[in-house]
Amino acid sequence: MRLTKSMLAAALTVLGAMSAPWISSEAARGKADNDTANRLNAAADVVSDMMGAPDKGIPKDLLDKAACVVVVPSVKKAAFVIGAKYGRGFIVCRNKSVRGWSAPGGVRIEGGSFGLQIGGSSTDVVMLLMNQSAIDKLLSSKFTIGADASAAAGPVGRTASAQTDAQLHAQLLTYSRAQGLFAGVSLDGATLRPDDDANKDMYGRAMSNRDIVLTNLQAPSTAARLIAELDKHSSRRANE
Repeated sequence: MRLTKSMLAAALTVLGAMSAPWISSEAARGKADNDTANRLNAAADVVSDMMGAPDKGIPKDLLDKAACVVVVPSVKKAAFVIGAKYGRGFIVCRNKSVRGWSAPGGVRIEGGSFGLQIGGSSTDVVMLLMNQSAIDKLLSSKFTIGADASAAAGPVGRTASAQTDAQLHAQLLTYSRAQGLFAGVSLDGATLRPDDDANKDMYGRAMSNRDIVLTNLQAPSTAARLIAELDKHSSRRANE
């Protein structure tokens, strides 16, 4: 039986309506993947810059001592909530069985006082986790800097000789960068949570940050630059 023009048009309309959500979902997924890849590259740029300015960046001997690093590029101040700040980034930790760094896990950071001390509307945030206790707490579902682990503004310069007593005993050393300038900054009160959406983008399935950074999980290709930058400057094993 022949299809009339009206029947054919109706069939095409129904088909289009049925396929539209799939197309929209695929487009949204592709955008999310691109956003995560872009943040990984931005995080690699932050690491490169922070280690490329020895007199103004984060001391190499502190990076050598760090058990994990959190990098959150381009933290934004939210216009719809006064004083609120929000950013998405990554945590990487030392491998236990081989030299170098783990695959990255996604993190979200909210609140805190970062970005105001040195100006700028977009601020990069870097945290060095200095011991296992800080790692265990940060890999929980919610982590508050200053409450769940002691934190201090990290020193900048060629070496860590400028550390104060508070910095020497801190579980986290915290930094921010705006307009190209790195500075130690207090992040007390800021909270970190796992970024489950970013982890799905990177690994294709739901994964906890603990399962990502404490195992030998293969890092996605989009994280190659970030891992390479960290390996370039400090590639010891966790137990060395």
